[in-house]
Amino acid sequence: MSYPRLLTPEEKLADAKKLLSLPRIVVICGSTRFMTEMTEADLRETKAGKIVVKPGCDMKSPHELWSDPVEAEAEALKVRLDDLHRAKIRLADEVLVVGDYIGESTRAEIAYARSLGKPVRFTHPEVDPDA
Repeated sequence: MSYPRLLTPEEKLADAKKLLSLPRIVVICGSTRFMTEMTEADLRETKAGKIVVKPGCDMKSPHELWSDPVEAEAEALKVRLDDLHRAKIRLADEVLVVGDYIGESTRAEIAYARSLGKPVRFTHPEVDPDA
């Protein structure tokens, strides 16, 4: 007697998305210096019928939520936000990298997405680290 193969969590998620008739989900990655461009990309991807997720915080811009003078707390927040963004990458069907600069964090996100087999697009293809 043979048993059916167990689905991976990724396969279960893909099946659930199909059952729910969800449109493609795109996650926007890039330096937060490109938040204006990310908003524009969000509009274009949404108009194209996709669900869009992107960074929700720009820690380079002042805000009371991360202006805590305790550096360790700010660093802990950055770690939590990086973990959250990797979860967004796992949820997404594809990645869109915005901007003409790829920093260390974005480079790590691209590598992570590719390690998961996610297609990665660029608004500026010349910055693709694997091009």
